[in-house]
Amino acid sequence: MTDEKLFNEFKPITTEQWEEVIQKDLKGADYDKKLIWKTDEGFKVRPYYRAEDLQNIDYLNVLPNEFPYTRGNKVHDNNWEIVQNISERCPVKANEEARAAIKGGATTISFNMKEICSIEDLETLFQGIDLTKIGVRLLHARCYVSLMKNFIQYLEKHHIDKKAVKGGTGFDAIAYCLRNGKFYRSTEDDLREAIELVKLTEEMPEFKVVSVQGILLHNAGATIVQEMGYVLGMANEYLAFATSNGLTVEQMGRKMDLSLSIASNYFMEIAKLRAIRLLWTTMLEQYKPQCDCVYKIRINSIASSWNKTIYDPYVNMLRTTTEGMSAALGGADSITLQPFDVAYKADDDFSRRISRNVQIILKEESYFNQVVDPSAGSYYIENLTDSLAEQAWNLFREVEAEGGMIQAVLAGKVKAAVEESCNKRNMNIATRKYILLGTNQFPNINEAMLDKIEKHEEETAAGLRNYRGAAAFEELRLTTEKYAHTHSRPKVFLLKIGNLAMRQARAGFVTNFFGCAGYEIIDNAGFATVAEGIEAAKAAKANVVVICSSDDEYVTYGVEAAKAAKAEGFIFIVAGNPAEGVEELKAAGTDDFIHVRTNVLDCLKKYNQILCQ
Repeated sequence: MTDEKLFNEFKPITTEQWEEVIQKDLKGADYDKKLIWKTDEGFKVRPYYRAEDLQNIDYLNVLPNEFPYTRGNKVHDNNWEIVQNISERCPVKANEEARAAIKGGATTISFNMKEICSIEDLETLFQGIDLTKIGVRLLHARCYVSLMKNFIQYLEKHHIDKKAVKGGTGFDAIAYCLRNGKFYRSTEDDLREAIELVKLTEEMPEFKVVSVQGILLHNAGATIVQEMGYVLGMANEYLAFATSNGLTVEQMGRKMDLSLSIASNYFMEIAKLRAIRLLWTTMLEQYKPQCDCVYKIRINSIASSWNKTIYDPYVNMLRTTTEGMSAALGGADSITLQPFDVAYKADDDFSRRISRNVQIILKEESYFNQVVDPSAGSYYIENLTDSLAEQAWNLFREVEAEGGMIQAVLAGKVKAAVEESCNKRNMNIATRKYILLGTNQFPNINEAMLDKIEKHEEETAAGLRNYRGAAAFEELRLTTEKYAHTHSRPKVFLLKIGNLAMRQARAGFVTNFFGCAGYEIIDNAGFATVAEGIEAAKAAKANVVVICSSDDEYVTYGVEAAKAAKAEGFIFIVAGNPAEGVEELKAAGTDDFIHVRTNVLDCLKKYNQILCQ
């Protein structure tokens, strides 16, 4: 072998040289507008990063399982728990589903304990499940103290080693208040329940009893920074109350975990998990713990519900796959991937199996469980980690300066901030700055979902509500489907004329635009004259005629087409936003102009009110 350095022949390139080439390639275009990503998280992302961009990051020269644990607490591998969520409330059926999930590869089962609490229920629920090998998460209990007393009694009755039982509860009194607008009993009583749970489970070191619910914030529309900052605020309330009421920071901290969302922002989600571990350590340092073990927070990554859709539901499989990848690469301790169909029905054996198999593939075929923190040293991800940590820490400090998280929740400040973020995200979806494939872009126009939707419990929460970004567009399509049960679907006729390339491009745009409302799109090869097109629209019994041509030709064809279309009673729309001739087109009878800056949702709502009544 030779020791020759392969790159010695190449001179180093400076940042200034790169910037010079970029500016030349931009040909006068605005650098910031073209290449700088202004994130929802409050910071900008540059188009590239270099080694020099790591100089001010002070945690880089550490290994996994070393302070400040940005790189996680795993050493030999990157294994995680595959969690199967069981929503069934009947203990018999829940047990059947759980055993099938375990047989299919799940290593932790998440149970809905809303109707399950008694010893008899637990006997049925855990029949045939080895609780020393399979983790359990006990969620949605009406009274967690009663549940845990019965659970411990069950373990003792069956001589199960409590030290070997792993998992946790879904207890988070502050999240309950955030969701319902008030505490279950009172602030004091609910926080004391956390202390009681810690004391009850002192002999169960692997079983966490307070799970800070960042997932609630995300599914209500919070940004990543809001989820992180508010999660820190919630966790700090528990730690402060516990250490003021007889517990050490170690006693409380070791019994906590974080339940965080994982969504579609691939690299940002990886960075989020790294950043939250750094911030957890930073916050815990203020309590001066005597044992480093308290710094090693367990993170449960739960796939987003916010980005899941009713239409084109199989795309949800792709979404959860990238979410699972982000969670694994970010070092999550457990991962819950939602079945692809939960947006419109109860999951079934098939959808649960697919959600498990995604994780099994990531482990067994893609080896995501073999390398700890592979993102370390990435100029991009390290900078994202640092930026997220800075922004989230600033938010946490703001909340603390104003009296803490509980005060912010009770005053409605958190709800207001999250709803403001949700509204911004909704606007981005409405204007297609944010794409939900199959919903606001590239819809499957012939897909029908109305008869497949099962009734869900109505949202009655007084606080933060679960919301899906696709909901408003889905309401449009469902309205169209209901109308089509007794009428023909609204028909949009493409009057393609003139420049071949432009008319085809604009026809594609119009198809996607009105397809989002489920309208029937009548396509064709194009027409030599406007009169031919209008006659074809009449024959097709169209409701809407959209002219598709070039901006230059709209002055020629558009005015004639508008007059002819209005004479036949059509709604007439121009595909595009021409710089000239707009007033002439309006005077001739043009009803609308649709283009990339159009608010698609508002526009389609307007036409649904006209065409689906």
